[in-house]
Amino acid sequence: MGVDGGGSKTFTVICDEKGNVLGKGISGCGNYQSNGIDNAIANINESIENALNMSGLNKSNIDFVQFGLAGADREKDFSILLPALRNLSFSNWDLVCDTMEGLRTGSADNVGVVLVCGTGTNAAGRNKAGKMVQTGGFGYLYGDFAGGGQMARETFRAAVRSWEYRESPSILTKKVPEFFNYRTMEELVNAFLDDDIYSVPNDLTRVLHEAANEGDSVAIKILTSMGNELGLAAKSVIKRLGNLECPIPVVLTGSILQKGRNTYLLESLESSIISEYPDINLIIPTMEPVYGALLLAMDQLNIAVTKEMYQRFESYGGYER
Repeated sequence: MGVDGGGSKTFTVICDEKGNVLGKGISGCGNYQSNGIDNAIANINESIENALNMSGLNKSNIDFVQFGLAGADREKDFSILLPALRNLSFSNWDLVCDTMEGLRTGSADNVGVVLVCGTGTNAAGRNKAGKMVQTGGFGYLYGDFAGGGQMARETFRAAVRSWEYRESPSILTKKVPEFFNYRTMEELVNAFLDDDIYSVPNDLTRVLHEAANEGDSVAIKILTSMGNELGLAAKSVIKRLGNLECPIPVVLTGSILQKGRNTYLLESLESSIISEYPDINLIIPTMEPVYGALLLAMDQLNIAVTKEMYQRFESYGGYER
């Protein structure tokens, strides 16, 4: 059983030793940092029960459970999560941060670097000795400067600056008001200020990608800077881990990287890394993170994962290209 608990949903999948999916279950937020430990565990248990009901199995039939949870970052987090997870009454189980699920979806030996870029950003890695490190994941105050939330803010800010001639001309001054159903930047800015609005939805990143694909220099600059920032995070992980064999696997996960796949961002990310570490292998997985948890569970049980099993997991829950 693999359990992927994130900020928006908790996804549980049960499979047999050949990789055949037997049951699935989905419920709400599984990140205790944003939902509270009681609510998070309730959602995790609900997704598990849904998967068990679909499979016709019970907890005693499960050989191993791998939990991969957002918010499982530090020793304090584990001190809260581990006792709560024990109450779910599984005999054999393990807990990792959800970044490690992402690494396993793209790395057969679970070694390398993983970059996460969805709503927020995170970077982590593991070497062959089992040493794990994490860079970022705690927000702007603690050094992060990437992710969908930051991109949305930078998009809105660039539109305002361009409209006020503090930035180069940009089609964002047309696209951003249209996104919010206003005719002009002046209407948009005045309406937002009148209503004391000082935040924007993450979906505004779609406008940024559209503008960059149309050749807008301001949008391209934002995406390039985000790619460079992600590259810096990857280099931090490599330096802190040490002892990584080349080519170094760099697994790219999260909606911005797996769904967005913006050329300017990816090229900037790669250029940033190879400026210091030229021998890398960028990997964009096409399977849902929960299957990374299943692969980790198979590793725990010494089940050899074949190419066919890996392809089966890709087909079960891949991102659209």
